[in-house]
Amino acid sequence: MDSIIAAASVLAAGLAVGLASIGPGIGQGNAAASAVEGLSRQPEAENQIRSVLLLSFAFMESLTIYGLVVALALLFANPFLT
Repeated sequence: MDSIIAAASVLAAGLAVGLASIGPGIGQGNAAASAVEGLSRQPEAENQIRSVLLLSFAFMESLTIYGLVVALALLFANPFLT
């Protein structure tokens, strides 16, 4: 039974990281595309657009890190494995 739980934990950890990175990846692509479009329309607002873009990238990356934390908890701090 422990091998089934260990295999399920590894599978769940892989899914946690994979699914947690899909959303922020799409969001970062959309944000970068919008920033490039905004820079092409208003080049004088470059500093403001860049600062908002970098701040939003940091928030999006934190979502991926949460998925990594869940995956590490499933792998190393699993309460179901004895």
